Amino acid sequence: MKNFLIVGLTLLASTLFAQNDADYLEYSRSVLNAEKKGIISDAMNLTEDQSKVFWPLYNELNQKLFDVESKVYTIILDYAANMDQMTDEKADELWLKASAAQTERNKLLNSYYPKFKKVLPAGVVVKYYQVENKIDIMVDAALAMEIPLVAINPAAAPSK
Repeated sequence: MKNFLIVGLTLLASTLFAQNDADYLEYSRSVLNAEKKGIISDAMNLTEDQSKVFWPLYNELNQKLFDVESKVYTIILDYAANMDQMTDEKADELWLKASAAQTERNKLLNSYYPKFKKVLPAGVVVKYYQVENKIDIMVDAALAMEIPLVAINPAAAPSK
């Protein structure tokens, strides 16, 4: 399953720059989300009682995370559309949007931690957050491999 996730991440990342086909992107994300849920399920090894309280809360959080991730993918597509003629203003705009999305994601995860702890032992909650973090790191790594760095225009650099 881990190998399939890595392939899925690479597929998703490469589609962001290969094409702007929204249907294909949405399909890739849905496959990735199903795989993510399977990995979390395998890693968590929850009891039946824990599953009854974990999964509804997970699904609620995951839908909100999906909304934040949609913003990130929009930013990435905007970057891809502008990378050949990137201006300082556009680069700044994209960075500020990406930073805001990252902050929003962190706030969202932090806001759900006490909700999970109300219904599950702290150790179980921390384990979930570790798995979530590892998956997020793999997604970021796959995207980093595919997204080129901003081309710097030497004429736009401030003079010393």
